[in-house]
Amino acid sequence: MVTLWWPCLVLALLSGLETSGFPRSPLRLLGKRSLPEGVVDGIEIYSTKISCKVTSRFAHNVVTTRAVNRADKAKEVSFDVELPKTAFITNFTLTIDGVTYPGSVKEKEVAQKQYEKAVSQGKTAGLVKASGRKLEKFTVSVNVAAGSKVIFELTYEELLKRNKGKYEMYLKVQPKQLVRHFEIDAHIFEPQGISMLDADASFITNDLLGSALTKSFSGKKGHVSFKPSLDQQRSCPTCTDSLLNGDFTIVYDVNRESPGNVQIVNGYFVHFFAPQGLPVVPKNIAFVIDVSGSMSGRKIQQTREALLKILDDMKEEDYLNFILFSTGVTTWKDHLVKATPANLEEARAFVKNIRDRSMTNINDGLLRGIEMLNKAREDHLVPERSTSILVMLTDGDANTGESRPEKIQENVRNAIRGKFPLYNLGFGNNLNYNFLESLALENHGFARRIYEDSDASLQLQGFYEEVANPLLTNVELEYPENAILDLTRNSYPHFYDGSEIVVAGRLVDRNVDNFKADVKGHGALNDLTFTEEVDMKEMDAALKEQGYIFGDYIERLWAYLTIEQLLEKRKNARGDEKENITAEALELSLKYHFVTPLTSMVVTKPEDNEDQTAIADKPGEAISASTAYLSPRVLVRLGSQGSPVVQGVSPFSDVLSVDGDPHFIIQVPGKNDTICFNIDEKPGTVLSLIQDPVTGIAVTGQIIGEKGNNASSRTGKTYFGKLGIANAWMDFRIEVTTEKIILGNGDALSTFSWLDTVTVTQTGLSVTINRKKNMVVSFEDGISFVIVLHQVWKKHPVHQDFLGFYVVDSHRMSAQTHGLLGQFFQPFDFKVFDVRPGSDPMKPDATMVVKSHRLTVTRGSQKDYRKDASVGTKVVCWFVHNNGEGFIDGVHTDYIVPSLF
Repeated sequence: MVTLWWPCLVLALLSGLETSGFPRSPLRLLGKRSLPEGVVDGIEIYSTKISCKVTSRFAHNVVTTRAVNRADKAKEVSFDVELPKTAFITNFTLTIDGVTYPGSVKEKEVAQKQYEKAVSQGKTAGLVKASGRKLEKFTVSVNVAAGSKVIFELTYEELLKRNKGKYEMYLKVQPKQLVRHFEIDAHIFEPQGISMLDADASFITNDLLGSALTKSFSGKKGHVSFKPSLDQQRSCPTCTDSLLNGDFTIVYDVNRESPGNVQIVNGYFVHFFAPQGLPVVPKNIAFVIDVSGSMSGRKIQQTREALLKILDDMKEEDYLNFILFSTGVTTWKDHLVKATPANLEEARAFVKNIRDRSMTNINDGLLRGIEMLNKAREDHLVPERSTSILVMLTDGDANTGESRPEKIQENVRNAIRGKFPLYNLGFGNNLNYNFLESLALENHGFARRIYEDSDASLQLQGFYEEVANPLLTNVELEYPENAILDLTRNSYPHFYDGSEIVVAGRLVDRNVDNFKADVKGHGALNDLTFTEEVDMKEMDAALKEQGYIFGDYIERLWAYLTIEQLLEKRKNARGDEKENITAEALELSLKYHFVTPLTSMVVTKPEDNEDQTAIADKPGEAISASTAYLSPRVLVRLGSQGSPVVQGVSPFSDVLSVDGDPHFIIQVPGKNDTICFNIDEKPGTVLSLIQDPVTGIAVTGQIIGEKGNNASSRTGKTYFGKLGIANAWMDFRIEVTTEKIILGNGDALSTFSWLDTVTVTQTGLSVTINRKKNMVVSFEDGISFVIVLHQVWKKHPVHQDFLGFYVVDSHRMSAQTHGLLGQFFQPFDFKVFDVRPGSDPMKPDATMVVKSHRLTVTRGSQKDYRKDASVGTKVVCWFVHNNGEGFIDGVHTDYIVPSLF
């Protein structure tokens, strides 16, 4: 169920404790002099207020906390707010003794450089990235001088999504101490009118709640106020600690006299659609359940409990089946069966006997489920007016059968062909959630993480309840042709009872008098069309409630929804499409001041007379609770039982590479052709491959020879035996040999072997080692390298292990990049003509004109080993002789450097 999670306030002086993994230094206790009640270790939090305005489901929340240091020395104060994962921070300010230090939203790369500059200058800096089940934490700390006051103010916005027939606002209250002025003040304005509103607190008795809480609604307006006094906050009549530690919830819904509601303000419109009273469309549902060994124990027990509850809720007109996958695939029935009482009783017996087995064959399990749903439709085993749904539950990555994520996605996409949605439920933290999410999104579904808590079975049941009652299928929302721009998503495969479809857009003519919206969909009994017409004069009159409306709220709602959908679409985009989507989402994030995965909130604050920088980032689902810290800013994701998470290599595009003797392979941008050259140098020589003074990235390679080949000889074949990758601005470097990989972050070193399968991440960088095969190094969103390990027979009298280096994405490298490979990141032109027989009849010669040089080149081939280090892929190219002379800038000896770093 999607909810608005109100912020959890934790504003406390931390005395020698560790909270959220951030150690705090011990603080001296105060003497016995008299201090106001509510002072903890010298700090008094005298005011905390959460102010919320909800206008047409769009929530604007401001969290303000005021504190004063009543000690006789400087103290550290931490401000923690937990806010919904679906919310975007829009502002943060820090005010100390009347001086305000504002936050500013910047592109993530720009913010990161500012952060790294602060670190490099020895200044304290903090990245805010904590993330929980449905909340993510914003944290900032500041030293406050004796007698000084500090005000923290955080603003965030979110579109409330209707679920199970209501909008729910949830506040986890946790101030950690008595607060003289504590208040929650929520104003709700809904042009459709409010049909119900309620509020409750789990941590306070009904008697006390009655005097501290007021709630009311009338017409379009609703109001909730919670203002407990100091005495009402006490955990007991004589206690000095607070009982404000629990859940505070507000729920409401709106009048639905018509299925839809359209609102237009200042040239932007929003259309809410939620019909009621329609019969439920029968569903054909295939449950694809992971029963591999990792599901043993509590997980498989909770899965059985949830499935039994789901069977109790099945309707007789529904059809179902269970597909279990481990190493192989088994099914309850050969085909979908109707949910008759007899079949459901048999299904319960089957579910009770589900047991865990061995490996994880996701591909075959999903394909069997898809085949079953398709065949039921083709063979007319299910009603014509029914809808099919595929649900998968898994707790791990595919490790048998087809295990490549990109290939599984291709197989599933080709099998479903857009005919029904796939919903993926990821059990626990030790799985590739990004893969499950991408797989679901490109098949019109969504992914959910099921947390390994005592309520996991309830989480599974809760998901099922969301999709249990489809009222419409193939829903299309249509608007006047040529009258709108920048429309958000307006096509949905399903509308489920208790939910709501929201579409927003911009009007071409903001002075229109009338506006019409049509919604078409297939119902259980017939096809339906709903029409909504808007009279602008009535709309203008209805929206003159300035006390409740914040700014151009529909425009901000449109921007929020557009960014949210672009970020989802971006997850499955590639190449130019991904770049365009990213650019559009980034532009909107900056324009509307939203902290999204593409931006960061930069806060410069005073500390010991020096500026400090903190960055509020939007955490991603990819970093799980099983993340372990390697060094201050480097993370290693661990799988179950401490084993590393296996990450597949992303699909590559042909660009630039060096492998073999060493053979340089240059895929020319904009041309369907390739140029190759070799470098003939003695073992021990270090060559500059890439050098970019703007990004700070440098790549070098050291040459080795065959066994017994001494350092002064140039005879025999040579290879790269050692590679160095460094980023000067991040103070990070990687040394790769044929035996080990050393990661250096400042003075901290981490060493891995080629026997490991592990992903190491820090802000702006990801390194994945795939056991005995290759490693992928990715900087930011647009620089990626692959290093391939070539292993030979250890007792071979001549050959020895060597490395290959491939550039798979370089679009973020600057125009100043140079090096034997780097100089070719920029487009260049060449012509080949006069093809003629060469000395080898199988390899013709030709004339090439490139960089004002006229060269004789030979048609040949080299091997690309990115995807298969043992066999490789043949690449046909024009070979430039004499160490690439005339093709490279200068001569090859210009690229010799004294050392790897």
